[in-house]
Amino acid sequence: MTDPLDPGPRRVGRQVIPRPDRVRPGAPPPWAELSPAERRFGLAELRDAFGRLGPPVRSPREGSVDRAAAVLAALYEHHDELHVVLTRRAADLRVHRGEVAFPGGRQDPGEDLWGTALREAAEEVALDGSGVELLGELDHLSTVSSDSFIAPYVAALPGRPELRPNPGEVDAVLHVPVRELLDHEREERWWFGDRYHPIVFFDLVGDTVWGATAAMLRQLLGIGTGTLGRGDLGHD
Repeated sequence: MTDPLDPGPRRVGRQVIPRPDRVRPGAPPPWAELSPAERRFGLAELRDAFGRLGPPVRSPREGSVDRAAAVLAALYEHHDELHVVLTRRAADLRVHRGEVAFPGGRQDPGEDLWGTALREAAEEVALDGSGVELLGELDHLSTVSSDSFIAPYVAALPGRPELRPNPGEVDAVLHVPVRELLDHEREERWWFGDRYHPIVFFDLVGDTVWGATAAMLRQLLGIGTGTLGRGDLGHD
C-alpha cells in the first residue's frame, strides 16, 4: 500500500522536517483536476493574473512591528519553460539552516519592502536588480515562529540569470521548473494547539520545500493556474 506521506526515494530532501506525533494526509493541490496543458502558464499569463488581482491581504501584525521581512520570487522563461529561483540556505546558519527558500530577509531602517527584496536577492545570489520587473505581491504572511511578517514580491527576469551564492548565507542556487513544482505538491495536516493545520510540501529531487516558502509557492502557482486568489495562502 502506498504511503500518502512518502514522496518516494528520489524525492527525499536533506531538510529536517520536525513533524509532530499526529500527522495525517491533507488536501490535493488546488490544480489537481487540471490537465497538464491547463496547468501550463508563462510570464504573460502571470502578468495578466496579477493585473486582475486586488491588493494583497495584509498581515494582522502590520503596523505593530518596527521592521518586517521581504522575499523575492523571481521567475524567468528558458527554452519555453518557466523557472523560479530558490536558494538552499547555508548549513551553518543559526536559524532555518539548510532550508529551501526565496532570497529575502529583514528590512533595513528607512527601506521600503520592495527595496528589501531586491537588496537581499543581490546580497544572497548576486541578482542584478536593473532588469527585474515587478509583477505583484502575494498575500503577506505571518508565521508562528516570528513576531514579524513577510511581504512576498513576484518578479519577472528577462532571461536565465547568472547567479552566485553568497557562501555565508546560501549553499546553492536552485533553478526550479514550475512544471516540476506543479507535479510534486502535497499537503500534510499537523496537529498543534487544538486542531490540525495545513502544511504544504514540494518534493524536488534532493530537496524538500516546506513551511512558509511552500505556502507562498502554492499561492503563486494557484494564481498562475487560476485556481487560487487572494486569501488563499494556506498557511497558519
